[in-house]
Amino acid sequence: MSFQQGLSGLNAATKSLEAIGNNVANSSTVGFKQSQVQFSDIYANTLTGSGSNDTGIGVQIARVAQLFSQGNVATSANPLDMAISGNGFFRMSNNGAITYTRNGQFQLDKAGFIVNATGGKLTGYAVNAQGVVQNGAPTEIQINGGDSAPQATSIYDASLKLDSRKSDLTVAGFDPDDPATFSDSTSVPVFDSLGNSHTLRTFYVKTGAGDWSVFATNDGVPIGYTPPAVPVPLGTMSFSTGGILTGTTPNPIVASMAVTTGAATPFDISIDYTGTQQNAGDFGVAKQFQDGFASGSLSGFNVSTDGTIVGNYTNGRSAVLGQVVLTNFANPNGLQNIGGNQWVETADSGVPLTSTPGTSGLGSVQSARIEESNVDLTAELVNMITAQRVYQANAQTIKTEDQIMQTLVNLR
Repeated sequence: MSFQQGLSGLNAATKSLEAIGNNVANSSTVGFKQSQVQFSDIYANTLTGSGSNDTGIGVQIARVAQLFSQGNVATSANPLDMAISGNGFFRMSNNGAITYTRNGQFQLDKAGFIVNATGGKLTGYAVNAQGVVQNGAPTEIQINGGDSAPQATSIYDASLKLDSRKSDLTVAGFDPDDPATFSDSTSVPVFDSLGNSHTLRTFYVKTGAGDWSVFATNDGVPIGYTPPAVPVPLGTMSFSTGGILTGTTPNPIVASMAVTTGAATPFDISIDYTGTQQNAGDFGVAKQFQDGFASGSLSGFNVSTDGTIVGNYTNGRSAVLGQVVLTNFANPNGLQNIGGNQWVETADSGVPLTSTPGTSGLGSVQSARIEESNVDLTAELVNMITAQRVYQANAQTIKTEDQIMQTLVNLR
């Protein structure tokens, strides 16, 4: 009797429908990987070992495989959301127990750890006090929400275009409050060791063909002399007949900034005029840069494709706060699914290979993105119709067998 074959077919079709239903239910689950039921036939063993004339006795489930194909990547408003483009899993720590996931929906907890919805903490590499990533054993990533420390200005780079048509002036007549006593000027905010802002204003006095004297004030107070003493320039610039800067005296020119804010005083600023030219044209500033900054609080962060987490501060600075790692396996299908979009390592999966994104065959990380489920809803609905027909056909087999048996029972 073929009840066994029909019954096994019903069980197989039911299992297939369960997998399809699970896929459909999770079609909107971020990072979900669809399942596929794989079947194999069953044959009875004979005493003689010959099975050439044997009829199969049904079907069995070989395994339920997960398809780790890439899901579509969608945008997200959360900068901590991450999508993996390519191979790999995020490595999570759940009270020390390591799990793996493709769901990159993350947020900060109250302690500054990057966590997922189940409380698992994202792991990666930490940074030292200098902001250098410390490669080694991955640890739980904790974002330092402290302020960015201020830095005193030590360098001022200025590339200027001086007007050679200006009239010659005398150094002794210089007065920072009288525009008629200097040719041109420019100013830049600079910072002391406490992050207080000061204004360094530099003045340029043309004293002859190709010769310029440089004066400066600190918040309006002359540097290098005290009025009404004779004005003393910080230094001089010399130009060739082609308008190229040939040198400064001294080299470099230094502005000594005295402050009364409680910061280190004075603090010296080296002025570099590399690239400055003299020609018959209006005064202009081609480049102006100083390396100091005030303190700043963390305003946001983003994640680069190599997993580096970069924090942005209100003072315009940025700093590396950590680096995300990814993990891959020789046989991802050997991972055990424990729910919550998480897998754990097994003997069948092989040992984990952990490294930074974009290396060792691992994919890259996209910030403010999520990887959608790889379920093809249209295909699943078609598969559902097929599985339903298979179930009905196997039920018909059992029904037919029942009718045959009833006929035998009714024989006289």
